[in-house]
This record gives sequence, C-alpha cells and structure tokens, in this order.
Amino acid sequence: MTVISSPHPRHLSHVSDSSSDSDVEGPHTDTELPNGSTLSSPASSSSTSAKTLSNLGPDTRLLESPYATNADGDIRPIVQSADLEEVPMGVRRQAKTLVEYMFPTHRLAPQMLDETKSPLVIVACGSFSPITYLHLRMFEMAIDAIHEQTRFEVIGGYYSPVSDNYKKPGLAPAHHRVRMCELACERTSSWLMVDAWESLQPTYQRTALVLDHFNQAINVLGKGVLTPSGKRKGVKVMLLAGGDLIESMGEPNVWAEDDLHHILDRYGCIIVERTGSDVRSFLLSHDIMYEHRRNFLVIKQLIYNDISSTKVRLFLRRGMSVQYLLPNSVIRYIFEKGLYFSGKEPVKQVLNDKGP
Repeated sequence: MTVISSPHPRHLSHVSDSSSDSDVEGPHTDTELPNGSTLSSPASSSSTSAKTLSNLGPDTRLLESPYATNADGDIRPIVQSADLEEVPMGVRRQAKTLVEYMFPTHRLAPQMLDETKSPLVIVACGSFSPITYLHLRMFEMAIDAIHEQTRFEVIGGYYSPVSDNYKKPGLAPAHHRVRMCELACERTSSWLMVDAWESLQPTYQRTALVLDHFNQAINVLGKGVLTPSGKRKGVKVMLLAGGDLIESMGEPNVWAEDDLHHILDRYGCIIVERTGSDVRSFLLSHDIMYEHRRNFLVIKQLIYNDISSTKVRLFLRRGMSVQYLLPNSVIRYIFEKGLYFSGKEPVKQVLNDKGP
C-alpha cells in the first residue's frame, strides 16, 4: 500500500471514499508494527491501493509501507481512498482552459417528470476554498424547500467557483478549487455538477454575468428542457447563497444596483439562513430586495451547520483535524497538493467569518 507522510500525518488516518474498495472484506493478514504489536488487514488492500500518487505537495514524501511516522516516531495507520484520478462512469470533468471548455450537462435531466411544474436549475457561486459539507447540504436543503413550497421541478445543480482574479485571502488556485468541487460531487451526488467557465475567465466576472452564462448555455444553446408531451420549456435559473451573501447586498459599494435588479428580477435567489441571522427582516429593510421579495426563497436550517471554508483553512494551518468537515476525497486532495498549510489571513476575516 502506498502512503503519504504529510505535515500533519494524523489527518490522513482512516480517509476513505464511499467508492473505495476498502469496504470489501477479503483474506486478512497480520502486519507487525515497529512497536511489536500487530494489525490485521485485508490482504487484497495492498494490490488495490498500490497506485503511485503524483503531483504531491512540497512537504510530502512517498513511503512503501502501510504506516506513516511523524518526527517523533509515532505510528499513524493510513487507509487510502479511491484513486483521485479515476473518473466515475458518466462523469465529465472540466477542462483547464477556455479553449477546451464545454458546458457540463452529464447530470442535467434531459426531460421533466411533471409537465405541470416549471423546470429549475440551481447555481451556487463562491470561492469554495475548500468546498465543505455545508456547501453540499445547501443544495439538499434547497431541493427540500422547493419541493415543499413551490411548483418548480429541479433538473440540475451547479457549483461555479470564482476565478483567481477575485483576489480573496486564502483563495487556492482556481484549478484546485474546481477539482475539489468535482471530487465532492462525483461520488456523493446524482445531480450536482461543477462548471469551470467562471474560474477560467481572465478577469473577475460579476454574479449577474455568471447567471447570464448559465441561462445562455441552458436556454439559448440548449433550448431548455423536454417535457413528457414532447414540448420544450424554458428553464428558470436561480442563485443559491448563504445569508452572508444577502447581507453583503446591503453594504455600500459592494454590489452595483443594476446588477442587483438584474439578478433578483430575472433569476431570483434561494437563501439558506445562517445561525442567528434574520434574512426576512433584512429583506424588509432593503429597498431593492424588498421590491423583488417575491423572487426570494428563504430556507431556515432545521439542523444548524456553521462549517466554513475560512475555519477549515485555519484548522489546517494550526495542524488540527478537519475530518468530517469536508469529504474525504477533498481532504486527501488537500494533503496531496499541500494546500492551505502555509500563508496568513487577516485576523478580522477569521473572527468575522459568517458564511460557508
């Protein structure tokens, strides 16, 4: 079995994906540890996990052993997850250049199930540095609320990571963030996709233009979606965001008023409230948002989840565990590429972090 010794080896302990072969029972062998004790493990694991890992971060090294040791000689058993470069069946990964870019449709429903409903695509724009379980849960909370409160039928969902030109502290290179989003979706969802168009742009793209891009790809070029009767319907595109994004819409000089009118009137917004926030009162107090209040869907979290990318990056810099805060495949990618272990972020940004 091939293993990695990382700046914080214990974080890799018991990292495995749902698609990993490690869940399959097989013949067991007893492995003697350096301290004299033994560990029983499947004999087949060495053959399924022996693929060489490439493009490791600067502080990592390969060991031909099922165990990694830190500077103090402590033994850390490691269970490898599935090959990160293995593409699940039916999945198309995003290109790294605009020349090769193609709009992803592999999980976009080709036909509606209920002709009496209106087709809807949900889009989440953001840094996703890194993507967390809250980013994934937001889509599931949204689809529950849409099913219960509206006459929409969701036919697809997209993450649109921002480009490097956003210049936000803690922002990993765009191709890494796109890849982490893909890893988070590939084996955990049947309907979520990642679109790299925004991240590939040479300049920062305003959210209004990003939503226009989705509308162009789905409704103009894609001609909407097929209905059971054989007709085609135009698809509504809505922005999915946390409460912190809506609050930023009320801050001076952050959003252009024309962009707010364009987003809220033409597309609309699905808002997941964060702990302690009151989005409805905020909508009431803001003139533009109140004008478009009927194009908002506010979701109250029934199980509060305040995981944030900012805190995940802080934990990694401090050598703390991030297990169960983000998918295992994303954790493994972070360690392989050596992301977030160095660098600094403004203390105010960490303390005032409010969103995912």
